[in-house]
Amino acid sequence: MKTTIVCGLLGSGKTTFIRNFVKHGTGKTVVLVNDFGAAGIDGEIFSAGGIESVELPSGCVCCTLKFDLITTIQRIVKQFSPGHLVIEPSGVASPSGVLEALESAGTGSAAVIGIVDAAEFTELYESGVYGSFFQDQIENSDVILVNKIDLASEAAIAAAERLIASINPLAVLLRTVNAAINIPFPEAPLRRDIRPSACHFRFETMSFSISSRPSLAVFTAFFDELAKGCFGSAARAKALVNTLEGPYRFDSTFGKVDRVRFAREVGNSRLVVIGEGLEKEALLQKIASCSSP
Repeated sequence: MKTTIVCGLLGSGKTTFIRNFVKHGTGKTVVLVNDFGAAGIDGEIFSAGGIESVELPSGCVCCTLKFDLITTIQRIVKQFSPGHLVIEPSGVASPSGVLEALESAGTGSAAVIGIVDAAEFTELYESGVYGSFFQDQIENSDVILVNKIDLASEAAIAAAERLIASINPLAVLLRTVNAAINIPFPEAPLRRDIRPSACHFRFETMSFSISSRPSLAVFTAFFDELAKGCFGSAARAKALVNTLEGPYRFDSTFGKVDRVRFAREVGNSRLVVIGEGLEKEALLQKIASCSSP
C-alpha cells in the first residue's frame, strides 16, 4: 500500500489538493482525515466529492491520537484494502509525529507533500509565532507546493522558495494555484531520517452545532465578525451550514473568508473554530441569534 502524508498550516490548501488530485487519480484511494475539532468537516467535504474517507477527529494524530491513528490505519487496510492511503493531519499537527506513528504501525515508509501559502510563509516563519512547526514540515517533506501564487507577489514567492531551499535543499518545489499539480504522487524514500520537533501549537478548539437554518446573509455577517476577531483570535474557522438559501461551506484563515455553495444537503450543520482567547459564551449567543427567526 502506498502512503502519502499531506501537511501544511491551517488553510494552506491541503483539502483542496487532496480533493482535486484523488478525484482525477487511478486506483482505490482512501483518505484518513484528522480534524482537530470534535465536529469533523473535511471528511464530509471529501464524501460529497465521491472520495472514500475515514475521519479521526477530536485531537491531534501526532500526540493524543497517535495510538488511534495506528489502529485506524490497520482497520482501513483490513476493511478497504486500498492501493493508496492519503493522510491529512490537522493543520496544527507536525508531520514528524505522523511519520513516527506510521513507523510504529508497520505500514512502511510514506511520502510527504508539504503545502505553504506563498504570500504568508516567509513572514510567518520569520516571526517565530508558530515555533518549530514550519521547520518540521519543510525538513520532512519530499515535495513542497508553494501555493496560492495567484495571490502573492513575485518577491514573496521567490523569498518563500529561497527560505524553503535553505531548510531542505533536497525537496522538490512546485509553484501552484489551488494546489493543482500535474505530476504523480512522489514515491516514499527507501530510507528516511525523521526530524522531530514540538508536536503542535497550543491553540484551543471549539466545536458548535447549528440547530436551525440561518439566512445566508446573517451567517455570512457572523463569519466576517469571527474572522475579524470579534470573538477572540480565530486562526481558522470552518463551517458546513444548511442556510435558508441552501447548503454552504465557510472557511476563514487568519482573517480571510471564503464562502462556496456545498454540493449537497449537510447532515448536521456545524462550526469549528481554532485559535486563542476564544469567547465561547459570546459565540454560543451569536450562533443562537443567527438561528433565530
